[in-house]
Order: sequence, then C-alpha cells, then structure tokens
Amino acid sequence: MNRITVWSAASVLVLSFAAYAGGEEPRTFRGEISDSQCALNVHSLTQSHEEMLKSKSGEAGKTAASCSQFCIVHMGGKFVLASKGHVYHLDNQELPRGFIGEKVKVHGVLDPKTEIIQC
Repeated sequence: MNRITVWSAASVLVLSFAAYAGGEEPRTFRGEISDSQCALNVHSLTQSHEEMLKSKSGEAGKTAASCSQFCIVHMGGKFVLASKGHVYHLDNQELPRGFIGEKVKVHGVLDPKTEIIQC
C-alpha cells in the first residue's frame, strides 16, 4: 500500500510541475519597439536614445527610429520592447522590423526566466 501512495504522490507532483512549466498564457504587452543597445544602457545612461542622438557624428540620425536602426545594423543590437522602464527581448526579430520607434502591442508568451516574449 505504501508503494501505491508514494507512486500516486510522485505522479501528482510531476503533473503539477508540467502544468506549471507550460502553463504560461499568451498576453498582450504594450511598449515601444527599440534596440537592446539603448534600452539596456549599453551606451546610454538613461535607457534612451538621448546620448546617441546628441552625438556630434550624427550617425544615429535624429529620431528614436533612426537611432534604433543604426544600433541594430552597426552596433549588434537586437529588437526589444521597451515598456514602462522594463525591457522585454523578442524571439522573433523580423516581426518588429517595420515598427521601429513606434508604440505597439505585442501578443505572446513571456518566459519569466529569460524575459523573452515568444511572439
């Protein structure tokens, strides 16, 4: 009888863990499509495009969109969703390409360990 009880308890734990691990529901995230370089303070002190746009070289352009484009193409940045002081990585790097610098809604599942939205 003890073996059956232990086996049943172990089965419940395994099933509970499986439900928890795969139970993330898709949700909608709102924010601005930006680049990881500026949003994560790689070359910024303000989690913004300020420093790059004030640069004397002018290579980053004059808008958030041109700055993000520059950082992605020339500085190894990735597309991210910047939302209320939080930065989410995006698994699909093609999807945001047409929305650089714009406010968007992204529907997907967030991996809480990696902060990646799977969209």
